[in-house]
Amino acid sequence: MTLEYRICTRCLMDTSDPEIVFDAQGVCNHCHDYDRLVAQKVLEGQAGHEYLERLVEKMKRDGHGKPYDCIIGVSGGVDSTYVAYLVKKMGLRPLAVHMDNGWDSELAVKNIEETLKRLGIDLYTEVLDWEEFKDIQVAMLKASTPDSEVPSDHAISAVLGNMADKLKVKYIISGANVRTETHLPRAWSYGHFDWKYIRSLHNRFGNGRLKSFPHIGFLTYYRRLLTHRRIDILNYIDYNKSEAMQILQHELGWRYYGGKHYESIYTRFYQGYILPSKFGFDKRRSHLSSLICSGEITRDAALDELGKPTYAPTMQEDDREYVVKKLGLTDEQFEAIMAAPKKSFWDYPSYSRALEGPLFKGLYIFARDLYRARQKSQHQK
Repeated sequence: MTLEYRICTRCLMDTSDPEIVFDAQGVCNHCHDYDRLVAQKVLEGQAGHEYLERLVEKMKRDGHGKPYDCIIGVSGGVDSTYVAYLVKKMGLRPLAVHMDNGWDSELAVKNIEETLKRLGIDLYTEVLDWEEFKDIQVAMLKASTPDSEVPSDHAISAVLGNMADKLKVKYIISGANVRTETHLPRAWSYGHFDWKYIRSLHNRFGNGRLKSFPHIGFLTYYRRLLTHRRIDILNYIDYNKSEAMQILQHELGWRYYGGKHYESIYTRFYQGYILPSKFGFDKRRSHLSSLICSGEITRDAALDELGKPTYAPTMQEDDREYVVKKLGLTDEQFEAIMAAPKKSFWDYPSYSRALEGPLFKGLYIFARDLYRARQKSQHQK
């Protein structure tokens, strides 16, 4: 059944999200989620400052005698670079971890090298086995779901967690934040922490075995929820993305790369071409909607931005040629992937589907409630 087209009266989210719900005023569920999450997770002004001061002191105490207080992930993008800037400014001793999946743009690499050099932060880079990762990405494309970025996100989390375990560091500081990335429909991408989902797609559509790909098994995922502490530090400052970009450019020589997560060539092509062309999903709609709710951009200005091409058509053509060749596909194979019937996460085996059974569902609810109680207790300290 095709939904009658509607767009939120507050943000830009529309019925390209098949699960979207509108209230009587035409405001979507994502905006309501935004308001709820801001109330629950964001501390502004003095409250945020005091909370961070206490948290930083605790991290320093827990890190005493260790080479690092915390782990941070770096991609060369705005949020992760600003996190590096903040933690250094707060006097912490972070280890920066980068996961190289073979798609880093030259600018992203330069951003990482230059900013960390100026900040005096040590860097560890884990390079994925390209043949393995290429096989996973092609399998995800052949599965015809909008989740081709899921393996990268999964590997990043695995690499960060592995390093935290190895160094016995409790704190992983993240650039995720409520203000700029809340309007994220699960129909547009799902299963980031679901190793069974990734593995099942590779088993069906891939070739060979996965011997070295960093992953998080079911029990490891829940153990790390209890033994690691992820801190979304940008929720505790008055974070403004455009102001952060100016600071990074002025103080660290950082350079902008043209769009959210476009520091990766594959992400740029996937979000800018494959998702809108095949699935009708324009992730700019999601990113801009969060910025509307945070007050960083007006709805009219966001609509104007959305009316522009996702990125320069000439660059899209160059990226298309580069991505197809790098993945070892022919033009005909790529066009067949683009034309294949659309599928979703729920069409394939996954832990999430297994959790629908009573035994696993009970275990999941117990672990979830324990984690939430722990997070609430830590937030109140």
